[in-house]
Amino acid sequence: MQIQTGSVRRARLAFIVSAQSLTAAFSIQEYHLPHSGAFAHDPAVAPDGGVWFADQPGSYIGRLDPETGAVKEYPTPTPGSGPHGIIVAPSGDVWYTGNAKGLIARLDPKTGKFTEYPTGARDPHTPLWLDGMLWFTAQQANKYGTLNPATGAVKLYDVPTARALPYGLQRAPDGSLWIAFFGTNKLGHVDPATAKLTEIDLPNAATRPRRLAITSDGRIWYSDYSRGFLGMYDPKSKVTREWKTPNDNSNPYGIGIAPDGAIWFNEARQGNMVRFDPKTERMEVVAIPTRGSVIRNVTVDSTRRRLWIAESGVSRLGRIDLK
Repeated sequence: MQIQTGSVRRARLAFIVSAQSLTAAFSIQEYHLPHSGAFAHDPAVAPDGGVWFADQPGSYIGRLDPETGAVKEYPTPTPGSGPHGIIVAPSGDVWYTGNAKGLIARLDPKTGKFTEYPTGARDPHTPLWLDGMLWFTAQQANKYGTLNPATGAVKLYDVPTARALPYGLQRAPDGSLWIAFFGTNKLGHVDPATAKLTEIDLPNAATRPRRLAITSDGRIWYSDYSRGFLGMYDPKSKVTREWKTPNDNSNPYGIGIAPDGAIWFNEARQGNMVRFDPKTERMEVVAIPTRGSVIRNVTVDSTRRRLWIAESGVSRLGRIDLK
């Protein structure tokens, strides 16, 4: 079943704050979102450079114009749907997971119309576009699945390990998919042609990978939220390596790959971004100006060499201009 509806749009202006970080080479510019209590969960960059984000408790989708600071808001047709993960498809349509209502929805930015697709799964989480299909994880349901945008058909697949909590989802250069299992010390490797899942054990039983980023050489980078490590699994050699985060009690969360190959992740409890150079294995800490940011995801705009962060705890989006 598909539900189509229009939306009420409100254009507002974000308050822009710029501040130097502790690392002189980088600074973070913050955009204070105008919606009261905005809780920006995930950012996604459109081809025109606009930044889309999902406000989970406010149940709306927003678009920030980085050049003017203007924010346009699109209330979701199902109130309290809890929009979570968000992506921009090649067509320019915006897709998001309605975490609280078990749905996935599409927003046409040209018309402002939404189309909702019930998934039949509890807690759809992270979406990903691949070859005309929308793949997604469903954390509490312990499943992953696909949505065919042409027909609305949804297919769900069970994760063998109980309470694995499938969370982050990324595409590798070879076209396969990788899942972070936040409830256990495993990664999942999915063949999109068959949807077959292979589970890979990470060495430390206490590891809890939350989000993933994959470099051009196919190595899988993950944030170990529970132990405070940046991890890397190499599918070719089957080798896993780990690097301790700069601070204790860090809870690394969002993670992304910069155009120069650097790995960026955040220390959620410390209010920092961290840049890791795989060549030198050196970490640099970049302080987020507004404390209590609670970043849940990051995304890289390679075209404009910008890193975007969703500062969920302080109603802001943050931008780091990369070299």
